[in-house]
Amino acid sequence: MSTAKLLEPTPELSKALHQDVVEDQSATSFVSRLKSKNKDLQTQSVNTYTQFWEDSENNTEEARTSMYKTLTNTYYNLATDFYEYGWGESFHFARRSKGESLRESIRRHEHILFSNAQIRPGMKVLDVGCGVGGPARECIRFTGAHVTGLNNNDYQIQRANIYAAKYQQQNYSTFVKGDFMDMPFEENSFDVVYAFEATCHAPVLKGVYSQMYRVLKPGGYFAIFEWCLTDKFDETNDLHKKLALDIEHGDGIAKLFSTKVALQSAKDAGFEVEVACDLAHETTVGNEIPWYSDLDAGMICFSGIQGFARSRLGRVFTTNAVKVLETVGVAPSGTVKVQEVLSTAADGLVAGAKLEIFTPMFLIVGRKPLN
Repeated sequence: MSTAKLLEPTPELSKALHQDVVEDQSATSFVSRLKSKNKDLQTQSVNTYTQFWEDSENNTEEARTSMYKTLTNTYYNLATDFYEYGWGESFHFARRSKGESLRESIRRHEHILFSNAQIRPGMKVLDVGCGVGGPARECIRFTGAHVTGLNNNDYQIQRANIYAAKYQQQNYSTFVKGDFMDMPFEENSFDVVYAFEATCHAPVLKGVYSQMYRVLKPGGYFAIFEWCLTDKFDETNDLHKKLALDIEHGDGIAKLFSTKVALQSAKDAGFEVEVACDLAHETTVGNEIPWYSDLDAGMICFSGIQGFARSRLGRVFTTNAVKVLETVGVAPSGTVKVQEVLSTAADGLVAGAKLEIFTPMFLIVGRKPLN
């Protein structure tokens, strides 16, 4: 296949693809959203994403890196509804304590970052790669700051604005379309910049970190949770390489970088790094349960629709249900393939975590010098 056959995820395509928007993430809403898709565009989008990973001229690390916007945008056009159905409004992981729900742990994980970034009431904060705005909404509740969410995916921005209206946060949040490698903001615009597991989609980490540095005011804090390969990753180990590729394939990532590269990139961007640690492999009081436990929940889970969806039986049920919906024409052709891609991601993430070659929560906190 040639590059010319790739379907570019333009704003016009997004509007045509996602014809109706439903506010909640219940099972009914999930089915309604699948049903409302433009079937031809959905199928073409699946075919575009597939070209980056199967036998074509686009199936190279160089092609994926050079076309990261097409890769990532297409991925989230396909995966966002599944994310909300299975995970909720915040698309990131968290370690849990005993007796703590997934949602509670996600909030606490967000508070850890907000506290490290020293966000205070009235501050002007930038959320880089904001998804559908879950962390931004929690930041507003927890800190009283005003949050601008930056996202290059039109559908997720649309979802974020719906949630902002639902929770009456329109006066405390703004969601902006833009590429985080070339941010549409002036220098020294924000008091704090942060990112939750989003900058892993950048083709070069120094590039996105440098943009975060540029728009941050002198003395302001930069705080991120980064997806990284750890020091235990062995480039000569075939299993390690396969799992890294499965994670990239399943999560729309052009290339995973190491913790060393991430840390050095932050320093090279100009930040004075104050914290650099991997929370994924630190078992402490309040963090007894691994971050991947909800992807490795066992055969069945009864903690609600989303918990069931994440269990092995739930994943089988969802896949078979999607197959039926696709067969009868409710869901567009290719929807089953999207579910299979997400299952590849889940399996790769769990296996990579157990081998300790991957972390989704390498915490870096830095400050822009006053000078």
